[in-house]
Parts: sequence; structure tokens; C-alpha cells
Amino acid sequence: MFHILVVEDDRDLRELFCAVLSDHGYTPLPAEDGISAFDVLEGADVDLIISDVMMPRMDGFEMTRALREAGYTMPVLLITARESAADKREGFRAGTDDYMVKPIDVNEMVWRVEALLRRSQMASRRRTKLGGAELDCDTLTVRTQAGSAELTQKEFYLLYKLAASPNRIFTRRQIMDDVWGPDSEADPHTLDVHISRLRERFKDSPDFRIVTVRGLGYKVVEGDGYAR
Repeated sequence: MFHILVVEDDRDLRELFCAVLSDHGYTPLPAEDGISAFDVLEGADVDLIISDVMMPRMDGFEMTRALREAGYTMPVLLITARESAADKREGFRAGTDDYMVKPIDVNEMVWRVEALLRRSQMASRRRTKLGGAELDCDTLTVRTQAGSAELTQKEFYLLYKLAASPNRIFTRRQIMDDVWGPDSEADPHTLDVHISRLRERFKDSPDFRIVTVRGLGYKVVEGDGYAR
């Protein structure tokens, strides 16, 4: 079960976020500001942090910078009423992974939490194998019986997502959200282009095939033959 640290000085919002997360199977850990958040972190394993920006003692930007400087790598989702580009830039420069502007749709908050956790899990599993192929996150390299290939970041994470769950069908929306992010303005055709590049790159590989599931999305299967 994932532990989500909820940092919010407004008690009603804090309790609402915690209740919604609990209803979706997460274990929420409440904190009223950045200082209290570090107190929670000392005694609990936290998988993700949801934090307000405007808080007393230590605000969300300061907390995020302090987290990254201290070596914490869990995803951070900042929530704020400040929606200017400058504020968002400050948040991302501080080290946040995602950003939401109040008023908050709690269903969207849960979707973003799910996407951030999936991407975090992908990054934490540094390597995976598929048949005789090995995918290495640290170098963005795929090693097959035919040799090694270094991919672009998006190509690698796309293939890694599929390869980490062989035979599982991923919808186009799931792939776009996890690889490009839920706020990405990338054209959905971009996914098709990346799939085509991967198929061309590994068309002679005996280790796996990328399969189109019509009307649904894509999956990777182990086996010989050309990807299709």
C-alpha cells in the first residue's frame, strides 16, 4: 500500500484530501506545513507528497527544494492558487514533478497521483529483462542478442513501460499519460511515430515483438519474428 504525505495548512482541505486518498486505497499521512512534513518523513516511508504552496513556517517551494537537497526522490505534487507561469516555473525549478491549481478536482488529483506513482516505479526499477533483451534505465540502452542500442528518453520509457509487463495491453491514453505526462500537448500521432521507430530499430530482434491491439492500444510479447 502506498503512503501519501499530505501537506496542507487548511485543515478542511487536508482532511478532504486524506479521505479521498484513503477511499482509493492509499494510506494518507497528514502534515500542516513543511516543517511538520519533515517530522513525518523521519518516522515513515513516504511514496509521494501532495503539498500546498502557501503555508506558514515553510512553504511548498521551500519544502520541495529542501527535500531534493536532502536526497529525497519521491514524486511531489504541488497544489496552489497561484497559476502564473512564473509560479509554475519556480515550482518545477524547486523540484516538483507535477502542479495543480485550486480549486482542485479531487478525482483529477487521484489520477495524477496514480500517474506519478507509475512513473516513479518505472524509474526505481533500473533494469528489466524480456527474453534475451535487457533494458537499462541508467544508460537508456537496450541490449539484445544482436547488440546494444541507445534510445532517446521517450523511446526508452515507452519500450520499458511495455516490456515491464509483457502481454499486458496498455491503452493509448495510459501510455501517453505515463510517458509524456497528463498535461502534455503532444499530438497522439507522436505515439505512433515512436512505436514505428522502435519496431524498425528492433525488427530483427528474436527477443520481443510490439503488437498493435486494434481499438485498444499496444503490448509487447516475447518471441521471434518481426514486430507488427
